[in-house]
Amino acid sequence: MAISTDAQDRYALSFTSGGLLVREADEVASVYLRERDWGKVRQVAIEGNLLQARTTSSSVRVTRETIQRLSVLDDAELELLADSSLTERCHLMWVAACGRYGLIGDFAEEVLRERYLLLTPTLSADHFDRFITGKSLWHPELDELKASTRTKLRQNVFRMLHEAGLCSEDGDILPAVLSERVHDALAARTPSDVRFFPTILPTEVSPR
Repeated sequence: MAISTDAQDRYALSFTSGGLLVREADEVASVYLRERDWGKVRQVAIEGNLLQARTTSSSVRVTRETIQRLSVLDDAELELLADSSLTERCHLMWVAACGRYGLIGDFAEEVLRERYLLLTPTLSADHFDRFITGKSLWHPELDELKASTRTKLRQNVFRMLHEAGLCSEDGDILPAVLSERVHDALAARTPSDVRFFPTILPTEVSPR
């Protein structure tokens, strides 16, 4: 089988800072639910400095990043996010990050969740680096990364994991306790977006 290196298969790698953007998402989602138009949301957010950025360039960058992640969620999930607890918002924004960035989604499913299921519930920088090395066979763009950029990507992924309550600062993987309504919303997708969390799917529970 030939390995595809088409541009459409390249990982997006612009998540070098910002964490989960939970506060920003809360502000932006409320505007979207009123306007139902991402272009209008961007205009409102930037012109009104909705995200309280220090400079116009920062406002543009953070607004763009927040919108790109939120646009991964459907309207029902955005309505849930706007009416959710902090923990629920963190879980939804973790899913948004995984959906926006295939690299994060693959890491969540293939390393974070897999290690949890294999009862090896720790996560370190080495696990991320080995994951990147393995993926570089199919994604040569990873080989093109500067060492400093790779470090920033790793740091921000671990920051997101910590903010989402999925990994401690010491590297312990923390089981995800999803609320029923968030679980149901994520499980409604095919494949289930619950796969991005360190938890067991109902289909994986052995019958008695």
